[in-house]
Amino acid sequence: MPENEVNAHSDQEEFFDLESRLTDHHHQSLRLWLRMLSCTVKIENEIRSRLRSEFGITLPRFDLMAQLERHPEGLRMGELSQRMMVTGGNVTGITDQLQREKLVERVTDPGDRRAYSVRLTAAGRRTFRKMARVHEEWITELLEGVSPDEKEKLISLLSRLKQHLNRHLNYPQQ
Repeated sequence: MPENEVNAHSDQEEFFDLESRLTDHHHQSLRLWLRMLSCTVKIENEIRSRLRSEFGITLPRFDLMAQLERHPEGLRMGELSQRMMVTGGNVTGITDQLQREKLVERVTDPGDRRAYSVRLTAAGRRTFRKMARVHEEWITELLEGVSPDEKEKLISLLSRLKQHLNRHLNYPQQ
C-alpha cells in the first residue's frame, strides 16, 4: 500500500474531524493548519469534559482563574478579556459566577478608584491549584504519544510561527 494511503488510514477516526475531507492535492499550509486545529479541538474537548465531570467547572472559568493565578495582584476586566480573547460581557458573567462562589473578588484599583481589578481569593487559589495539578496530568497523558525531543521541536516550530504571525498581523509580542 502506498505511504499516503497508510497515513490516511492510520489517521482515520470513528468520527468526522476537520481534516478528514482533505486529499493529497490540498495545499500543504491548509493541511498543516487543519491538523493543528484538529488536534487542538480534540484535546480541548477532552479537557472540557474532564473539568466538568471532575470539578464541575467550565473551561472558560478555569482559564479565567489561571490568568488570575499568574497575576496575584489582580487584573482589570479589560485585561482579562484581552488575555482570554473573549468579550468583556463574557468575562463579567464568568467573574460574577466565581465571585458568588467566593473564588474571586473585585477590588478597587488603587490607581483609579473608578476601576476595579479581579483577583483570586484564598479559597480560589486553593481550588485552582488543585485543579491545575490534575489538569497538567491530563495534558501530559494526552500528549504522551509525542517524545520529549519531538515536543521540543514542535514548541520551537510553533514559537517561530507565532512570532511570524505577531509580526504579520501586527499583534504585540507575546
